[in-house]
Amino acid sequence: MSTPLVIDLDGTLIHSDLLLESGLSFLKRNPLKFLSPLSWLMRGKSFLKSRLAQSAPVDVSVLPYNQAVLDLITRERAQGRQIVLATASHRHYAEQVAEHLGMFDRVLATDENINLSAHRKRDALVRDYGEGGFDYAGNSKDDLPVWKKARYAYVVNSSGKISRQARLNGNVEDELKPDARSLMRIWMKALRLHQWAKNLLIFVPLLASHRLMEPDLLLNGAIAFLVFGLCASSVYVLNDLLDLEDDRHHVSKCRRPFASGALSITSGLVACPLLLAMALAGAALLPWKFAVALLGYYALTLAYSFWLKRLMTVDVIILAMLYTSRMVAGTFAFGVRLTFWMLAFSMFIFLSLALVKRFAELHDARSRGNENQTRGRGYLPDDLGMVASLGASSGYLSVMVLALYIQDSTTASMYHYPQLIWLACPQLLFWVSRIWMLTHRGLMHDDPVVFAIKDRTSLVVGALFALTFWIAA
Repeated sequence: MSTPLVIDLDGTLIHSDLLLESGLSFLKRNPLKFLSPLSWLMRGKSFLKSRLAQSAPVDVSVLPYNQAVLDLITRERAQGRQIVLATASHRHYAEQVAEHLGMFDRVLATDENINLSAHRKRDALVRDYGEGGFDYAGNSKDDLPVWKKARYAYVVNSSGKISRQARLNGNVEDELKPDARSLMRIWMKALRLHQWAKNLLIFVPLLASHRLMEPDLLLNGAIAFLVFGLCASSVYVLNDLLDLEDDRHHVSKCRRPFASGALSITSGLVACPLLLAMALAGAALLPWKFAVALLGYYALTLAYSFWLKRLMTVDVIILAMLYTSRMVAGTFAFGVRLTFWMLAFSMFIFLSLALVKRFAELHDARSRGNENQTRGRGYLPDDLGMVASLGASSGYLSVMVLALYIQDSTTASMYHYPQLIWLACPQLLFWVSRIWMLTHRGLMHDDPVVFAIKDRTSLVVGALFALTFWIAA
């Protein structure tokens, strides 16, 4: 009988950790019970895993499987070897993985009585197959005692230190390493640094008050821009961790760093509070009202991530409010007045862009033949017509607000040639109409802000829009 090949699950067969995956799944479904896992952990790790397995479903069909390990299993199965899945993850998940892949002859896993990791996994394998009676593929420090008792060791995606320790046993058959990718580029994608462009909205109140050339205020604006960026990146990381399963079902979001396994969940759990702490430290350099606005933004994004984004129409209104909150924070950072016109224009134009985002998602879903409610959202593909109607109407209302702003007596006192601002109205009409036409044709990126930054026509219109106000002033 051939020597069995034993495969670890977390970090080896998959680029993830099912304990953390199930914990995030539980937190997303039960945010008000976030302390429960801590109380379960006090009764032991096996008890924690068992309770999570009972209350936190994980879709194993979309987990980020390691193709190199799958290829290894396929080759060894073709030679008639027995393939065993041995994991510290709970048996509930391990058996689902084994059933989904159809590659394993046996499953050894954690249950309520034993947490099958490190020396406990080693002892179970030695008891069943004898010392040197199995080959083992693993990745972490916990796998070192198992490798020591194996005939051959397969070291998968391990750090240099663990690889060196494993080689000391003299039985490493192969090392399966991940593709070389720039860690900095991966983190830039995870933090969505391109989305920091939204934080330029902080400077809108400064532009509207015609005080852009004051150095002290520009310094405040630079600090506010950085602080909001750090806070927003913290939110993006948290949102991606909570949306792992939904993102993996999405045609493009499945390539996000955490959903694809390019970054570990642990690194995300560290980065999220660290980024927020850095943001709050920076906010202390600005007026206290700015810090209040920042905390309000963060609280609203938390509510959006846990509950509100699944509510039809509520989600897009919240997105418009999150855009507008940047302008509100800007008024506090600069100590300028928040105007009715600024708030009204912002809410309508950003509601239109939020609806563009939803339309693009629904259009993509329908083009792929999906007639069901989109995952994590409250919309159906049949809602396309209504979403387009609401979005275009909101965009045109922002043009009307701009036109009324021109007629305001305060406006006339701030500009030498206020009548010239009328030229901005057809520019905005053109841009809103073009955005919605492109969206209707299925040519819109799922994030209209990213599209606008890269679209040459949008950049030209934006430059003409700013030039119009500059000349009028």
